[in-house]
Formats: sequence, structure tokens, C-alpha cells
Amino acid sequence: MAACNARMKDLEVIHSYLESQASRCFNLLYERYSGKVYAKCLTLLGDTALAEDATQEIFTKIFLNLARFNEKSKFSTWLYSITYNFCIDYIRRKKKEKAIFSDEMERAADIVGDNIPDKELLELNLAQLEQVLHSLNPGDRAILLMKYQDGEQIKDIAKQFGKSESAIKMQIKRAKERARKIRAKNFPDESNSNVYERKAKSLRGNAR
Repeated sequence: MAACNARMKDLEVIHSYLESQASRCFNLLYERYSGKVYAKCLTLLGDTALAEDATQEIFTKIFLNLARFNEKSKFSTWLYSITYNFCIDYIRRKKKEKAIFSDEMERAADIVGDNIPDKELLELNLAQLEQVLHSLNPGDRAILLMKYQDGEQIKDIAKQFGKSESAIKMQIKRAKERARKIRAKNFPDESNSNVYERKAKSLRGNAR
């Protein structure tokens, strides 16, 4: 296979790396995604030094486990899944928090309606959106980022966290409700009027 270059798609780069073990191939993946991984770590951990360390550890895990990538999803989806799990595990260990995704969601599995409109989040500008996200607990931040920034399907999020799809829907609903309350408290003018015509493109746009 030809040497890795910037025009190659992710899967081509991965296949080339697994065949040749050429550092250029892995470095190319790092160059493409380290900034996005760092941004997600910073959002979840809230500390630049921790985010930098987490980014390095995550790419070390990727380096050691790249052969296990089964190509059932996009490489970016696999990478971001590892990122979220790494950060959530870190928060659990350091803060000794109770389970971020409560088992109580399973008992409420039949309550899956979502009556919190997405515009509650999408109408915020970037600075406001970041403030709202940082006011949420890590589990809520992670699941909203996965759903709206990364565009992951409910079934894929459920697989990543070992929960039912109904439980994930409930978690998203509750996270959006908490985000709505934070928005109404911190930005009452924007919550009650259309004064902000310059809307955020979407959570998904933040990753670009």
C-alpha cells in the first residue's frame, strides 16, 4: 500500500498503518483528531491540563488498540466513544461520584417522550452554550454532545454505555430539561424572546 498522505481517508490510513507500522500513518490520525478530542476532554473535565493529559492517554490507547477497530462504525465514532468513556471513568475515579448513568433510568424505560425542543440548545450562541454545558453534570454533558455534536444514533449510544435505548432516551430528555432550566436562569431574555437571531449552527457544528 502507498505511503500515508493527507488525501487518504481514515480507513486507508488505518490499513496502511496496520500493514506497515509507519509512524507517519498514526501521526496523520493524530493530526486530524487530536484537536477535537482535546476539545471534548476540556468540555467534560473542565481543566486544560487534565484535558491535555487525557488527550495523550486516549491516543496511547488508540495506538495500542487500533488493530481492534472492527470498522462497524466510522473511526471518528469509535475514537469519540473511547474519549467519552475515558473522561467519564476519570471523573468517577477522582470524584468518587455515584454512577453517572443511573439505573433508575431503566425502571423508567417506558417514559420515553421528549417534549423539550432542540431549539432550547440550538438558539444559544457559542459562549452561552458552553456555559450551559459546563453547568451540567458530566453524564448529561457527554450524552448531549454525543447526540447533538457527534450525531450518534440512540442505538449506538446505548451500546456504548450498556444501557437500553429507552434509558438513553430518558437520559437525553432529562439532560435537555436541566439544560433548559439553566438557560432560563442564566439567559432569561434569550429564553423568552427572539432577540438572538444569530443562532448557534448546532452542537454538531462545534466539532468542526
